[in-house]
Amino acid sequence: MYHLKKLVFLVLGLLVLVPSFAQRGKKKQKEDAFATASVMEAERVFTEAEKNFILEDYTKALFYFQQALEYSPGNATVHYKMAEIYLKGNTENDLQRAIQSIESALKLEKKNKYFYLLASRIYATQHQFGKAAEALETMLKEISGTEENLYELAAIYLQDNRFDDALKAYNQAEAALGINELSSLQKQRIYLLKGKMNEAITEGDKLINTFPDEERYVLSQAEMLSQQGQPAQGITYVDKYIADHPDAGSSKVLRAGLYHDAGQEQKSREMVSQLFEDSEVALTSKVLMLGTYNATISQSRTKKQNDTPLENFVTGLFEKLKTNYPTDADVHLVGGDLFLTLEKKDLACVEYLKAIRLGANSFEAWQNLLYLETQTGAPDSVIVHAEQALELYPNQAMIYYFNGIAYTRKKNFREAARTLEQAKRLAGNNSGLQAEICGMLGDSYNALKDYEKSDRAYEDALAFNPNYEYVLNNYSYYLALRKTNLPRAENMSAQLVKSHPDNSSYLDTHAWVLYQEGKYRDARKTIEKVVSMKNANALHFEHYGDILYQLGEIDDAVAQWQKAKSLHGDNEALNRKITDRKIH
Repeated sequence: MYHLKKLVFLVLGLLVLVPSFAQRGKKKQKEDAFATASVMEAERVFTEAEKNFILEDYTKALFYFQQALEYSPGNATVHYKMAEIYLKGNTENDLQRAIQSIESALKLEKKNKYFYLLASRIYATQHQFGKAAEALETMLKEISGTEENLYELAAIYLQDNRFDDALKAYNQAEAALGINELSSLQKQRIYLLKGKMNEAITEGDKLINTFPDEERYVLSQAEMLSQQGQPAQGITYVDKYIADHPDAGSSKVLRAGLYHDAGQEQKSREMVSQLFEDSEVALTSKVLMLGTYNATISQSRTKKQNDTPLENFVTGLFEKLKTNYPTDADVHLVGGDLFLTLEKKDLACVEYLKAIRLGANSFEAWQNLLYLETQTGAPDSVIVHAEQALELYPNQAMIYYFNGIAYTRKKNFREAARTLEQAKRLAGNNSGLQAEICGMLGDSYNALKDYEKSDRAYEDALAFNPNYEYVLNNYSYYLALRKTNLPRAENMSAQLVKSHPDNSSYLDTHAWVLYQEGKYRDARKTIEKVVSMKNANALHFEHYGDILYQLGEIDDAVAQWQKAKSLHGDNEALNRKITDRKIH
C-alpha cells in the first residue's frame, strides 16, 4: 500500500513537471529563432549598405551602416566603412565623425592595416600630420609585411617638415625593399634642402650604379648638378653614359644644353647642329629645342635686345628640319611660331598654312594665321580661312572676331555685325575681348545707320573697359555728327584730351563736339592746337574753317578751307563752302 501511494505521488509529480518543461522548451525555441532572425537581418542590412556604397549612394549606405551598428555595435568593419563615407563629405563635421568612427574601429581591431591607412588619411586631411604619422608607425609595429607603407610615412614626415624622420623612413624602406627611384630621388631632394650636396650626389650615384642602363637617372643627376651651378660635372655623367650608349638621343640633347649652361655657347650650338642631323634623336626633341630657342629670342626681342646671330642660327635649324621632315605638321607649326616671333609675317603665314594642311590639330595655328592675315591686310583670306576654322572650332570667339574684322574691312557691315554678335556670345567673361567686339559692333551698326544698336554696343564696350580710347573717340565723334547726346559726347572726348593732350585726333574730336554744342570759342582753342601740329591734315583745317565761319570770321574761314583743299581735301561739300563762302 505504501509503495502504491509513492508511485501515485511520483506520477502526479511528473504530470505537474511536464507543463513546466514544455514552457521552457518553447521559450528557448523563440530565443533561438529571434537570434537567427537578428543575424539574418544584420547580414541583410550590411549587404544593403555595401551595395549602396558601391553605387556611390553614400547617404543610403550610411543609413544602412548605422542600422547594422545597432545589431552589431562591436563590428569594427562597420565603423571603418562609416569613416570612409564621412571622409568623402569633407566638411569639418564630417571629418570629426570620420575620426570618431576610425578610432572606434581601431579600438575593436588592431591588426587590420586598412584601418590604420584610413586613419592616417583622415588625420592628414585635417593637417594633423603628427597623428597621421603615428597611425602608420603603429601599423608598422603591429602588423608585419607592411613595409611598403614606409614611403607613405616618409611623405607625411615631409609634409610636416620632419626631414630627418623622412630620411630614416626612406632608409628603412630601402633596407627592406631595396634601392629604388622613389626613395633615392626623395632622399636626394631632402639632402638638397638641407644643403648637403655631397650626400645628394651620392644618392644619385647609388641609383645610377644600381640601374646603369636607365638613362633617366643619369639625366636627372646631370640636371640636378646644373641646377646647383655645376653643369661641367653634369657633363661628365652624360659623356660617360653616351660612351656606353652611343644611341642615347636624350643624353645628347641634354649635353648640348649643359654646355650652354656652362657658358660654352659655341660648343653647345655645334652639338645642336649635329643633333638636328642625327636620326637617333627623336623629332619631338628637335621640335622642343627649336621651341625653346624661339622662347629665348622672344624674350630678347621683348627687352629690345635682338640677338641676330642667334636668330640666324635658329632659322638655319628650322631650315634643316623642314628639309629632313617636309611633311611633318609640327615642324611647320614651330616654323610658323619662329617667323611670328621674328616678325616675318608672310613666312609665318606660309608655315601655319602648311601645318594646317598637313593636319596640325592646333587652334593656335588657326588663330595665329587669322591674326597675321588681319595684320597684313588680307580680308578675303581671313574670311575663307575663318570659315574653314569654324568647321573645326565652332565655339571659338576669336575666329568670329577676326571674321568680323575682315567683313568690316570689306565694308560688308551687315555680315560683320552678324559675325561679331556671335563672337560676343562666345567671348564669355573675357572683358578685354568683349570690349573690342562691342566697339566694332558699334562701328558696324553706325555704318548701317542702326544708331540705337550702335549706341548700345558702344556703351557695352565702355562697361567692359571705361578707358577704351578707341570707343571713347569714335562714340563721341559719331554722337557729334548726329548732334545726339552731346553732353555725353563732350564728357568722353574731354576724358581723352585730358589723358592725351597732344593727340591730334582726340583734340579734333573734342573740338568738333564743342562745335556741335555751339561752344565755338572753346572749339577754336582746341582746334588751333591741332592745326599747329606737324601731322595736321585736311579734315583738321576744314573743321578749323567751319569754326571760324560760325564765329563770323569769313575770310579766315575760307582761307582754312582752301588750305584743306590743298592738302588733298578736295570734295564737293568743301568746294561749295569755298565758292559760296558759307556753310550750307
